[in-house]
Amino acid sequence: MDGISDVAVGVKRGSDELSMYNSPNTGMSGMSDGASNGSDSKKLRVEEAPPSRVIHIRKLPNEASETEVIALGLPFGKVTNILTLKGKNQAFLEMGTEEAAITMVNYYTTVTPHIRNAPVFIQYSNHKELKTDATNQRTQAVLQAVSAVQSPSSDVQDILAAASSPVLRIIIDNMFYPVTLDVLQQIFSKFGTVMKIITFTKNNQFQALLQFSDPTNAHQAKLALDGQNIYNSCCTLRIDFSKLVNLNVKYNNDKSRDYTRPELPAGDGQPSLDHTVAAFSKDSNSLLGALNPLSAAAAAAAAAGRVALAGQAGSSGVLLVSNLNEEMVTPQSLFTLFGVYGDVQRVKILYNKKDSALIQMSDTNQAQLAMSHLNGQKMYGKIIRVTLSKHQTVALPRDGLDDQGLTKDYANSPLHRFKKPGSKNFQNIFPPSATLHLSNVPQDVTEEDLRLLFSNAGGTVKAFKFFQDRKMALIQMSTVEEAIQALIDLHNYNMGANQHLRVSFSKSTI
Repeated sequence: MDGISDVAVGVKRGSDELSMYNSPNTGMSGMSDGASNGSDSKKLRVEEAPPSRVIHIRKLPNEASETEVIALGLPFGKVTNILTLKGKNQAFLEMGTEEAAITMVNYYTTVTPHIRNAPVFIQYSNHKELKTDATNQRTQAVLQAVSAVQSPSSDVQDILAAASSPVLRIIIDNMFYPVTLDVLQQIFSKFGTVMKIITFTKNNQFQALLQFSDPTNAHQAKLALDGQNIYNSCCTLRIDFSKLVNLNVKYNNDKSRDYTRPELPAGDGQPSLDHTVAAFSKDSNSLLGALNPLSAAAAAAAAAGRVALAGQAGSSGVLLVSNLNEEMVTPQSLFTLFGVYGDVQRVKILYNKKDSALIQMSDTNQAQLAMSHLNGQKMYGKIIRVTLSKHQTVALPRDGLDDQGLTKDYANSPLHRFKKPGSKNFQNIFPPSATLHLSNVPQDVTEEDLRLLFSNAGGTVKAFKFFQDRKMALIQMSTVEEAIQALIDLHNYNMGANQHLRVSFSKSTI
């Protein structure tokens, strides 16, 4: 692509042609909209649009920029047009080919895309192409950034070089697995020569400063990687430009590296990094589960860690959950739902504010993981808010004091999913989805039995599939909210002969 002629960015002022989107469809099985939309899901039975190279994106945060929307599409191919609808928190993204659009929708069916920590919803548009005017000056800068990423031209490089630093500041959210300096180098070197990296922990968050040889490469990396996950559903990259234009690295070790000066010392008591990271045995990937397309190469480097972040267990892992349905919510329902993302130690529904609760997880990583997956989800008809609490622990009621069963201690619960180090459950942590994975199914239980059980939980079963051995199955509900409800009601359900059903969210669709 030469220059920017075949990409257009427009802001449509009228919304008449978009009336068809006021009742969003429920076709996307992985992120079905009943979970994210205030409307009654019964009204949402709209036919799913057939594949189109125009993607409809909904539930954008108010402050989302065109650049961030474009970045959702960049990993899958050329982006040729964008139309944002600020008032409706929606956008349309036109990909260069229908194949690129299909790849994008299929990927985001299994991994919920996030912009600024908020989940956004993606589906095909009924439009086959976008017609917008490209005269809006404000959006020309976005265009230049897009074309620089897709095919840098010298004048665009000059514009970007004058405007930005070659140093990126990287924060890693939801850090469920260790991220090493080598992982960062492997990911970012796809966009240009990485010269120096310094890693450090600040405000309990793992951060890094990374210097490219050229500001244009830093701009490309930021546009393509900001908001992406290194591993499935965790280790989310948050990227900004640093005010620094040059990093001063004194030591080459596992905390800092100057790739232009291999002769630097390792520093006091720090291991030098002469060993090759890729030399880990093949099975060392097992803890990481399926890798996000962002970096299959990162697996070997991070596998060295094998365990959730060392030294973090002492930090606070307490969450504050608000906007709960106080008529319906119980400590047990919160224990079951939040237990999908970590081992819940204690739950306290607040006595004077019963639509809020404190939930103590085993450590900060699990708390971050639960927060990133459950904030903004719908539970008992209400969109819940999940944030980190200032409390270090959840206090139990004083002896002899009855708090009406609002506080429960689950420290010794047999239902914790992550007690065993390296448990397979670590590989199967996925965002809430309409499709549930069932295991521990007794041999004599039929598809009809399970369909009946799950429809009795108050939802509609749309699809069902047994695995070959019939001990496991996938069951698809009509919305994510129904799947959340079914998981709360039926995880650990006694199927008879003391066999208890295990329920978790699946990344698959049927």
